[in-house]
Amino acid sequence: MNPHLPHLPQSQILKLQEEIKALERELQEVIERTLGFEKLIVSKLEDQIILEQELSLLYKQQKQAKKEQRRKQKQRGKNYRPTTLLQPLEKPTPVKVNEEEQQQKKRLYREAMLFVHPDKFSTQRDKVELATEITTQLIQIYEEGDLATLQAYHAHIFSGNTLLPSTPQPEKVTGSGLDFLKMELARIQEALHRAKNKHTYKVLTEYQEPMDFVEELKAYYKDRIAKLMRRTRTKK
Repeated sequence: MNPHLPHLPQSQILKLQEEIKALERELQEVIERTLGFEKLIVSKLEDQIILEQELSLLYKQQKQAKKEQRRKQKQRGKNYRPTTLLQPLEKPTPVKVNEEEQQQKKRLYREAMLFVHPDKFSTQRDKVELATEITTQLIQIYEEGDLATLQAYHAHIFSGNTLLPSTPQPEKVTGSGLDFLKMELARIQEALHRAKNKHTYKVLTEYQEPMDFVEELKAYYKDRIAKLMRRTRTKK
């Protein structure tokens, strides 16, 4: 036995280890239940989710274009009048490809779009800007790029790196092993608290009929898509 190591009450260590393992199992169960429910929701709403995201992106692009137009108008003087009105952005004419390749591109595009926005239907918005950048590039590659480029970007998205913010490495733990276990316990408790407070988990556990949430979302997307179509002058 190393005389320099502090003596730790074995029962306290075992108790903490057992509590940590129990919380880890509970956390994993909560995550799996939530993911399963979210996948079910997405399967019912994937067309609306994708259309809403495409229209949202188009609306942002048009707003930016109008802002740039106003800026240029001010630079040219108050009597300047634009010669053309801003029109909705049109999709470029697609390059002719064989049907099988086009279907494969469509499948990859839809998979990637839904993966980038797995929480689009929830109240979490912390990754919107980053997701918008990724979505913009995804749409551009789908419309203008070839299958190989889309396959490569699809793989890049599914690598899990695109939406993960950089996480600072924890400081080197000093002190006894008991200190570390206490820190680990606190970390898992916080992770479990966040998981249980996720909106979709609350729906799953608090709604008498969780699938009623799908009808709420359908109404939300119907209204949202209609408004975006009006704002972008897009027709179905």
